[in-house]
Amino acid sequence: MEKRRRQSRDGEARERSEFDQKTVEVKRVTRVTSGGKRMRFRALVVIGDHKGRVGMGLRKGADVSESVNKAVNAAKKNLIQLPLVNETIPHGISVKYKSSKLMLKPARPGTGVIAGGAVRQVFELAGVKNVVSKMLGSNNKVNNIKAVFEAFQKMKSKEELAKLRK
Repeated sequence: MEKRRRQSRDGEARERSEFDQKTVEVKRVTRVTSGGKRMRFRALVVIGDHKGRVGMGLRKGADVSESVNKAVNAAKKNLIQLPLVNETIPHGISVKYKSSKLMLKPARPGTGVIAGGAVRQVFELAGVKNVVSKMLGSNNKVNNIKAVFEAFQKMKSKEELAKLRK
């Protein structure tokens, strides 16, 4: 496979990352100190290769670009391999993470990704083409994405399910 190269600002060719990334949320956070308020930025980034590998990172930094770079590096360390079956998840699952409740169900080809907001971005980067999901409880993007990753970790492949049934 030929490596794809991208031109950088200074004209040098640099290698393109194997992962696509999406910045889901950037928030300005403050810490009150005796000298006043100290502002920082918190970035939530999801990376994926569209083949089942996906990761998330949540980091803070002095400016937006620093926090995004830190979050991308953290996401590369937190990669999960998702067992895909015909571009969907192998089985349905319900997960609760803090106040976020998430239901995931496999779908037939042609259904598409039926998911809201932040959860949709995770599925697109993971390479899941057909899935039905429902978020209940919380609107917090961080908790909803952590719920998705908890569901991914609990998922079993078809072979593991067959062994459990025997």
